[in-house]
Amino acid sequence: MKLSRLFNSLVVVALLSAAPLFALSVAEITDITPKVDEPPVPIRTTAPDYPAELQKKKVEGIVSVIVVIDEVGGVIACEASKSTNEGFNEPATKAVQKWKFKPAKLGGKTVKVKVTIPVRFSIDA
Repeated sequence: MKLSRLFNSLVVVALLSAAPLFALSVAEITDITPKVDEPPVPIRTTAPDYPAELQKKKVEGIVSVIVVIDEVGGVIACEASKSTNEGFNEPATKAVQKWKFKPAKLGGKTVKVKVTIPVRFSIDA
């Protein structure tokens, strides 16, 4: 019985930690370091899904995505700030939510930062 309870607890923890939960918006996160010695560096990226309708029409574009990166390099908040076509906003933010970063540093310590990342949608890419 105890083993079963332990297993169930481990399954719940695994499920909760499998995908980031974006409960806060970028604006709600206030403990961000404004200037750093070393900016965050992407170490794992995911390309966005090209919306079929826009791809069919050969529409290209770019989305500026505001991202909050925590002290371990995870994306904790993400939102489109401006774009050439709103149809690109959701695929761009969904892709960037999956990115992993080498965290930013200030004085040798990792810190939480906010950066803007351009996400391009190009037919030839």
